[in-house]
Amino acid sequence: MNALDVIVVGGGHAGIEAALATSRLGCRVALVTFERAGIGRMSCNPAIGGVAKGQIVREIDALGGAMGRLIDATGIQFRMLNTSKGAAVMSPRAQADKAAYQRAAQAMVESAGLEIVEGEAADLLVQGSGFRIPDSASGSAGSVLNRIAGVRLSDGREIRAPRVILTTGTFLGGLLHYGEDKITGGRAGEKAALGLSGCLRGLGFRLGRLKTGTPPRLDGNTIDWNKVEEQKGDEPPRPFSFLTGQVTQPQMSCFITRTNERTHRVIADNLARSPLYSGQIVGVGPRYCPSIEDKIRRFADKQSHHVFLEPEGRDTGEVYPNGISTSMPRDVQDALVRTIAGLENARIVRYGYAVEYDFVPPTQVDATLQTKPVQGLYLAGQINGTTGYEEAAAQGLMAGLNAALTLAGREPVVLRRDQAYIGVLIDDLTTRGTDEPYRMFTSLAEYRLRLRSDNADRRLTPLGRALGCIDTSRDARFAAKAADCARAEALLRGTRWDGKSAWEHLRSPQLTWPEVLARVPQLGGLDAEALETVQHDARYAGYMEREDIEAARLAELESIRLPAGLDLANIEHLRKEAREKLSRVRPLTLGQASRIPGIGPADLLVLRTLLRAKA
Repeated sequence: MNALDVIVVGGGHAGIEAALATSRLGCRVALVTFERAGIGRMSCNPAIGGVAKGQIVREIDALGGAMGRLIDATGIQFRMLNTSKGAAVMSPRAQADKAAYQRAAQAMVESAGLEIVEGEAADLLVQGSGFRIPDSASGSAGSVLNRIAGVRLSDGREIRAPRVILTTGTFLGGLLHYGEDKITGGRAGEKAALGLSGCLRGLGFRLGRLKTGTPPRLDGNTIDWNKVEEQKGDEPPRPFSFLTGQVTQPQMSCFITRTNERTHRVIADNLARSPLYSGQIVGVGPRYCPSIEDKIRRFADKQSHHVFLEPEGRDTGEVYPNGISTSMPRDVQDALVRTIAGLENARIVRYGYAVEYDFVPPTQVDATLQTKPVQGLYLAGQINGTTGYEEAAAQGLMAGLNAALTLAGREPVVLRRDQAYIGVLIDDLTTRGTDEPYRMFTSLAEYRLRLRSDNADRRLTPLGRALGCIDTSRDARFAAKAADCARAEALLRGTRWDGKSAWEHLRSPQLTWPEVLARVPQLGGLDAEALETVQHDARYAGYMEREDIEAARLAELESIRLPAGLDLANIEHLRKEAREKLSRVRPLTLGQASRIPGIGPADLLVLRTLLRAKA
């Protein structure tokens, strides 16, 4: 094997983005995965995007990532969510052809010239530096900081590189649950990664246990489609990638049905057999995507729950019943499915299950996604406690970029909370941590008016250009759109009636866009995406001005960096609680320190005074 710069462990959505990002920046990359055919596999819902998640995908795309282009090429239904609720929460979502998405992802990885290594990464190769880091609890001298040197596979092969990115998904100590039955595995039909957990513990990492699940898959030929409600996609479909002119493939319908009292009775009568309630599962599950047995317990007053029947592709009859994720025994799954309208005769082709897996509580990685105990080792995806393809891909992208940048002696990149949902995601993980699967929502972003799906390119593509991770075609497309945005804004500001400019009139919700076009017909020849962005800018200008004030304060705090060697555990005048929390998180900036739960204004003043004295 040729000399390598980066090793990426895992071929899921985080691993794909990490490997491609490092490759785009000129690194020699090896992708280690159980099997080449598993790269890009959608083990849960074959869909991309959703509330806030769609914004993340557009941000990934704006920085040159793959996910937006992959779903545009393989999507079978595209919808813009929350169109009646305002631009800040409008989010694109698309159902994917599962097999086509996987094939496209594999082709993209293979065409990038990566070395794909089939095997299990069982151990990490590290070299001790002799530098001691503070113990996270006491602040006293603790473990020796190590430097990554590569990975050792379960068959004894060693692969060496100065940067390693772990994107192990649900495979790290994975255990599948089908009722009382337990099977070792990272997902159905695939083995778990068992060696890395012990290795990470040996290096001083704390590990936790999380849980997620999936519903049974149904044979679409056994569903009575006359008894369910059809849900069509948008016409015309809106693409994710800023490079996709239009989605040309035909769309397919999804359908909606509901659980009922009989469904809930079947589940309630068998709760003692559920591994969730028998004590068999110890991992914490996702709060916002609970299993159907969890739903009927937590929402006992609800008589029914939606079930979205989503096709898994054009060339398969399999249907994904989104909304009835379960780990109940197989016979109970058969019974509960057949109580649902339209599914009375449905045949289950693959049973649902829960999967427990190990994760690394993410305050053990810094804002660049490099681990604190091991230099050159990065973590991305569900190993950091997240759930969802999109959150994983975003972390993979940033871990890959930072691994490559630091290898080249360049400054790593950390996105701010006012700059991207990706910035919110990583800041939440590394500053506050999580003890349950983390899912992104628009409500978690305090600057969501500026973090819209339509302007992700304006926010991030110039950064991508500076980093060197976007190509000339994307740069040219962005420049053309930016020029049309500037032209549209100038026309709106320069056209006046009733004593106000068109730009000012747009703040009124009573004024429709067709009325604006009638008064400013020159807008008609400009790029449609540019016009959408400028329209939203104008409508929300007043609100965004208020956000700008807070964003400027955040930027000022983020510009004040805390020295890497600062002994946070022994700073005089800091409260004991503040010293402990700062030592555990070890923030990179004063802004990050301000967001650590329990750190107050007085603590920040002490830090700021100390930094000024050292300047």
